[in-house]
Amino acid sequence: MSTFDRPEAIIFDMDGTLFETETLLRSVHTRLFDTLREEGLYTYETPPIESVLACLGMLLDDIWRKIMPESTEAARKRADELFLQYEVEELAAGKGSLYPGTAETLAALKASGIKLFVASNGLESYVKEVARYKGIAEFFDGLYSAGEYKTTSKVDLVAKLLSDHELNSAWMVGDRSSDVEAGKRNGLIVIGCAYAGYGRDTELDGSDALIGSMAELLQLANG
Repeated sequence: MSTFDRPEAIIFDMDGTLFETETLLRSVHTRLFDTLREEGLYTYETPPIESVLACLGMLLDDIWRKIMPESTEAARKRADELFLQYEVEELAAGKGSLYPGTAETLAALKASGIKLFVASNGLESYVKEVARYKGIAEFFDGLYSAGEYKTTSKVDLVAKLLSDHELNSAWMVGDRSSDVEAGKRNGLIVIGCAYAGYGRDTELDGSDALIGSMAELLQLANG
């Protein structure tokens, strides 16, 4: 396994990295499109869940434009509202799982003195509620989301995080090309999460190392 200098901080993506999104999204997906049809905002069949999973890591508006290209702006705005509402309801009901070893790895990294952050293209409440309901909020020094900071790319979101906390060295950990780009364009070591499998085969090209589980990240950080 590759070795790198110990980082001052580690920045994590949320979906497909810490949180196994599919365990929550299947029921949310069905409910959302049923409601859009009931409200007359969408008249087509529900897009396959796989099409949504393939878009994870994108901004929500870009996801809606891709999976329902014929939709109106009103439909996309309503989809945003329903997506958040149903995700939080499902989280409150106990749905959704972290990837194996996630909480334990975060706890060990935090105890070792490494600062931990999340940088996600998701909505603010979603990112914070996943962390809260899954019992990992206490490990993070900051939860950054495109929804909260109105950034149009993860590159900008990570740049803001680095500036806000005056970080000199950090790793970017994620499962999508947007994570690789955000890390590389901000001069970070990029650790690609190869266990989610939501993206293309080339999704993690350019990563400095690939991990097959969260436990492997701890091994890397400990040299």
